[in-house]
Amino acid sequence: MTHPSAIIHAHTIDGNGYGRPLKDDEVSKEIKDHKLAWVHLNAITPHTREWLQREVDYLDQIILDALLAEETRPRIMEFEQGALIILRGMNLNENAEPEDMISIRMWIDPSRIISIQRRKLKAVGDIVERLTAGTGPKDSGEFIAALSARLFDRMEPVLTELDERTDRIEETVMEDPQISERQEIIDIRKEAIIYRRYIAPQRDVISALRLSELPWLTTMHKRHLQENLDRVLRYIEDLDAIRERAQIIKDELSNALSDRLNKNMYILSVIAAIFLPLGFLTGLLGINVGGIPGADNPYAFWIFIAMLTTLTTGQIALFKALKWF
Repeated sequence: MTHPSAIIHAHTIDGNGYGRPLKDDEVSKEIKDHKLAWVHLNAITPHTREWLQREVDYLDQIILDALLAEETRPRIMEFEQGALIILRGMNLNENAEPEDMISIRMWIDPSRIISIQRRKLKAVGDIVERLTAGTGPKDSGEFIAALSARLFDRMEPVLTELDERTDRIEETVMEDPQISERQEIIDIRKEAIIYRRYIAPQRDVISALRLSELPWLTTMHKRHLQENLDRVLRYIEDLDAIRERAQIIKDELSNALSDRLNKNMYILSVIAAIFLPLGFLTGLLGINVGGIPGADNPYAFWIFIAMLTTLTTGQIALFKALKWF
């Protein structure tokens, strides 16, 4: 008997958009029937491997290991009647980071769909809701087209928000660059790199499905897959643009901060140049030896102040004439 924790969802797919939920004792029968059935399993529990080895023992051990692997990347392996497909979706669970993308592993053939997850994926819930409402996939080809579409639909708001963050930080750097903005730029670039690392292989998966000769993928299915391919290509281009923009913004911030530092150092250098002769004169006349000019003159101090003022004014005029500031 199947352990309850192994199965998350199980439905028949009757060909008209509806899916009837299967009870635990119905799953084994329906998964062996020629009519299409979908079973969604929890990879965390060890009972899942037991269920797979018992109920779908015809699957190659390589397929079972790929379905249950802890770490995966998006890919596709075609067989005579079916395909092993691994995709990833945004992690939109509570207190989770979207860039920690969740994988869904699937075995699909004309009579059965077996999918496995290690964490909750909202796109799977979307398919269940559509089957309940009668607007779900009607066959295996439509299932993979619909699931990939929902995965990509949920990516768009996250990538749009990342693009808007890039716009905001770019505007901020242009108006008032601050060193504290460097970390935000690094975070944006890091997220774009992570997203691209997992989204780019999905382009290859969808492209391979579109060109596949699997009998259950019709021309209409491939048209839907082409739409999904166009969307994921746009996402990859957007991520490349965000990554490049983030690097340009980082360079612009570094240049702005460097210019600000250079300007401050220049001002300090000019001030030092102005006070250099003043310091020399005051130091020279401040030595404690005899013969200092004006030592016995009661107006000598004010005369000396006037001399220093005249010298400073002359230096400032000279520096302006030389366009030093």
